Amino acid sequence: MNAITQPIYAETEAAAKVDRLEAALAILPQCDMPLTHRFTPGLYMREIFMPKGAIVISKIHKTEHPFVILKGRANVWIDGQGVVKLKAPHVGITKPGTRRVLYIPEDCSWITFHPTSQTDLEQIEDEVILKRPSTVQASEVPEYVADIINELRRLEDV
Repeated sequence: MNAITQPIYAETEAAAKVDRLEAALAILPQCDMPLTHRFTPGLYMREIFMPKGAIVISKIHKTEHPFVILKGRANVWIDGQGVVKLKAPHVGITKPGTRRVLYIPEDCSWITFHPTSQTDLEQIEDEVILKRPSTVQASEVPEYVADIINELRRLEDV
């Protein structure tokens, strides 16, 4: 894997809003989103099942890698792109620095593919996920967080 020589995630106003949304969601009841881990020589595959109605904030990805939506639909917000509607079957590429906010209008299975020789999940996460401390408290979450959620849900029936 190539060393990262430049910042891959900008601390923008939009990123700060996602941080506040993440803090707000953390205080709500959490739903079960089972993971399935698969390994082949040189490749780690991570599948997540996200139930209808879930709101999910992805981690910040360090690497470029493919993803496939195997089943269902997702309304996905990405900084600089806005909200896009994705429906299975769908194949895409995640770019370094990507962090997504997803609203799941229909049960969804999403799989990512990561080139690595590692099989330890903590080591893999260290390779592919940008870790940064959370600085937002739930008490700091403003009302516009509901606007982000409503924008994602608004596309459910479109």
